[in-house]
Amino acid sequence: MIGAKVLNYLEGKKVKFEVIDHRKVFTAYDLAQTLKHDLKKIAKTLLVKADSAYVLVVIPAYYRLDLKKLKKSLNAKKIEIPNEKVIIKVLKIKLGGITPFGALHKVETWVDKSLLAAQDVIMNAGSFTQSLRMKARDYIKLEEARLGNFVESAGYKPIKIKSKKSKSASKVKVRGKKKKAVKSVNKKKKVIKKKKR
Repeated sequence: MIGAKVLNYLEGKKVKFEVIDHRKVFTAYDLAQTLKHDLKKIAKTLLVKADSAYVLVVIPAYYRLDLKKLKKSLNAKKIEIPNEKVIIKVLKIKLGGITPFGALHKVETWVDKSLLAAQDVIMNAGSFTQSLRMKARDYIKLEEARLGNFVESAGYKPIKIKSKKSKSASKVKVRGKKKKAVKSVNKKKKVIKKKKR
């Protein structure tokens, strides 16, 4: 269940939001699968240590955080992602209770600009069985979040292979290596018909 702290915070700010009930999930990927939503519409929240300060970083779950780009955006000398024990201690939360509301956790919030592509975003509400949906622009305004470009694509795309001997193209999912497309069955049939004549 969503904590009273989160609900009071949102209601006090008079921001529009929707509570979404779902089965127990532990990752943004599981949440996307459960709700049948694109990963680009799921907000992933990370706590980052920039020099001696802690910052909440929010990105679409489809992407990976690029630490070099983030370091440049934050104008920091050193960037690191702390372990779970540090996260729980710094944010004063239970495991899995991290929300994208920096003001609640008393830390600055940074959002990657790519989150604006999804008009509505679904985010962690500090619960394994409930999430929040709100407009991306409302969320950024609410948090007075700083915007930047600090993601790298994590997408895995199937490789399209066109056979020189066949008109048809086949989609083959390959991780790193190309495979030769199989010869067209139609071509084999033509060869057999010629032999019979």
